Amino acid sequence: MSQTPRQSAERSVPTSADVARLAGVSRATVSYVLNNTSSVRISEPTRRRVREAAEELGYVPHAAARSLRAGHTRMVLLPTASFPVGPLYSRFFGELQWSLRRLDYTVVQYGSLGLAGDEAARAWAELRPVAVVSLGEVGLTPHGVGVLKRSGAKAVITLGPRRVEGAHSLVMDQTEVGACAAGHLAGRGRRAIGVVMPREPGLELFSEPRLEGARRAAAAAGARIEPLPLAYTEESAAALAARWRGLGLDAVFSYNDDYAALLMRALKEEGIGVPDETAMIGSDDLLLGRLLRPRLSTVHIDLVTGRRLAELVDRVVRYPDDEPETHDLMGVRAVHRESS
Repeated sequence: MSQTPRQSAERSVPTSADVARLAGVSRATVSYVLNNTSSVRISEPTRRRVREAAEELGYVPHAAARSLRAGHTRMVLLPTASFPVGPLYSRFFGELQWSLRRLDYTVVQYGSLGLAGDEAARAWAELRPVAVVSLGEVGLTPHGVGVLKRSGAKAVITLGPRRVEGAHSLVMDQTEVGACAAGHLAGRGRRAIGVVMPREPGLELFSEPRLEGARRAAAAAGARIEPLPLAYTEESAAALAARWRGLGLDAVFSYNDDYAALLMRALKEEGIGVPDETAMIGSDDLLLGRLLRPRLSTVHIDLVTGRRLAELVDRVVRYPDDEPETHDLMGVRAVHRESS
């Protein structure tokens, strides 16, 4: 009787035994090599032979089977941000994913748009990750942290403006960015400071705390703050620049360097001098700001590296009973250039 296509396809799937035969080693050796087991010493020629055999046969380890043997997955769940994070944070998250991969974790991005709080925690728990790194746009609660840990997550790490009980918390205090920017402008004698508030969805996670920090610093200096809604379009910037003189502002914190570049051009086209009529500062200290004329003053943000965060994930996975810790994720400082 001839084989059905289904039977042929099932039999053609290569196994670790096939790799072992082709490489002339045991199945255990195949497992050690392909799972990057560091506790067993295997010569480099043998490792190369196993990898070449696996590649020739098209064999890949079965993640679910490996998880059953280990008692947990090697999956780190990274909920996908719905907001445009910009070059600074993109580099950070890219380095985090690369560093986790080098530590033999599988990074899975999870689209969490529309999920909130405990609902998100339950959805993440269904995938049985060994670790969750929550970026802060979903407000995890202590109950949600408990749901994740009961499902097998050894590490729950949050990035956000405040500590979450039960989780290792990396605090990104965005109020400090706004306070630093407004303090710099007020320190240079400016007393009517606009604060750009992006209209793009999701950025309120950053912009609202920055506005709060700017208000705090301005109040201490006797200056006033004017929130300025602005979409990241030439049309929106032109409309704001057209009514600029009526606002009576002598300075602006432009949220970040990208929005600063957009607004600076619109102000110039209205004949408004920077910094003579309006001093300007951005944030993130991007190369773009140094290329502008006048060169853009900015708030430099010192982020903990993605590599260090990956090492924290690995440490918490290996020692899950350690007390949760709180770390500052970033520091800020003003960089004075020509625009202020």
